[in-house]
Amino acid sequence: MAKLAKKQQPKQKNEEDVRILISRSRLQRRITEMAREIRKDFPNEPLHLVGVLKGAVFFLTDLGQQIPGDVSFDFIAVSSYGVGTHSSGQVRLTRDLDSSIEGKTVIIVEDILDTGMTLQYLLRIFDQRKPKCLRVAVLLDKPERRIAAVQADYVGFTIPNEFVVGYGLDYAERYRNLPDVGVLTLPTVATNAAKVG
Repeated sequence: MAKLAKKQQPKQKNEEDVRILISRSRLQRRITEMAREIRKDFPNEPLHLVGVLKGAVFFLTDLGQQIPGDVSFDFIAVSSYGVGTHSSGQVRLTRDLDSSIEGKTVIIVEDILDTGMTLQYLLRIFDQRKPKCLRVAVLLDKPERRIAAVQADYVGFTIPNEFVVGYGLDYAERYRNLPDVGVLTLPTVATNAAKVG
């Protein structure tokens, strides 16, 4: 009796899909350039990099390794997303710094700048803590989404208004471990649910 050939399953329209936007090699080249720019602006100063959890972890690690000289790290966590693809507009502090930044040259290291609400909130908090100098480095800038009048001093890539994941960026805590930055396409049902949220 002849065996039936297995039918190849077509890709379902309702599956999530990630299309590479920025490859790992491009990310690394640009981060190396950003590290040079930062050190050129502060040739002899100790630098205190503050990573915004969780998205900036990979970026902070790679950037910090590329900056020569005296570099220290700290982390802060804020929340504005939840599980949807759109910011709730409400920003809250969920983890504060371990040490004082008074008198230090501080660089806020953020994965993505879109509405600017999170960065505006962080800048207000950090200014009150009297750093010697305060700068912002973002891996990705999405200017079309900007609401708050803020900008970064160091920008890795300017990207279109699409939902991106990978290299620390997530969708509902997934995809952070992808080595590249990619555009996430969601099933129609999930997209509609995210818009409602």
